[in-house]
Amino acid sequence: MLRTFRQVDVFTATPYQGNPLAVVLDGDGLSTEEMQRFAHWTNLSETTFVLPSTTPGADYRVRIFTPTSELPFAGHPTLGTCHAWLENGGTPKEPETVVQECGAGLVTLRRTDGGLAFAAPALLRSGPVDEPLVERIAGMLGIGRDEIVDAEWADNGPGWVAVLLRSADDVLALRPGPIDIDLGVVGPYPPGSPLAIELRAFFPVNGSTAEDPVTGSLNASVAQWLLRTGRVTAPYVAGQGTMLGRAGRVHITTGQSPEDGQEPVVWVGGSSVTCVVGRVEL
Repeated sequence: MLRTFRQVDVFTATPYQGNPLAVVLDGDGLSTEEMQRFAHWTNLSETTFVLPSTTPGADYRVRIFTPTSELPFAGHPTLGTCHAWLENGGTPKEPETVVQECGAGLVTLRRTDGGLAFAAPALLRSGPVDEPLVERIAGMLGIGRDEIVDAEWADNGPGWVAVLLRSADDVLALRPGPIDIDLGVVGPYPPGSPLAIELRAFFPVNGSTAEDPVTGSLNASVAQWLLRTGRVTAPYVAGQGTMLGRAGRVHITTGQSPEDGQEPVVWVGGSSVTCVVGRVEL
């Protein structure tokens, strides 16, 4: 069966400078095995499948797959899928917001001047990292323990541990060895710079270390951490992907909760551009 397909570049306004995402816009009727097989074939960090919602408040449902497994939530697939759904004629129930149903629950998105933005989900695990793990992380990164300023769990689904280095230059200089955890590294740029921080995201793949070009989930949880501890103020722009030849830009703002309008929420946004439009046989 031929199904509507788009390949979208996320967290960039310039094609091929962000993080690519494959989106199958009519995934109804596909089995989990068929979805996983296609995601393995695309070999992108994530492939998504849009389905009818099963919750009255949602506009659509999405399933998110890496080449090897399914994720309950991920940031750049959330933005890229919503971009593709709207571009394909999707009409949200509410004009100002889009509600996506995924494995982690309902995620609210809104349109901003910098592109679509999603409300950062609550952390599944937070708090300080045990010292033995911090020391092990320093070893994996090939740096001294004293070069890590702070470390926290920043897990909103993928399982991130985040560490703070002294500067963005220190982050860009990293040449990590084998990594066996999902690890985010962040460092600040000097005051007055166009970017507030630089991030890098490392994760293990078949015994080796891979780096993600631009990571919405990590930017979301790192923003919650750094804003809470007063290390950054919103709004700010984060850079990611520099060492991979990309120029990812993630826009962080704060505002009211989309649910009750009282609790503050972190919004994670960025531009998306469509690079491929067509149909796939699935």
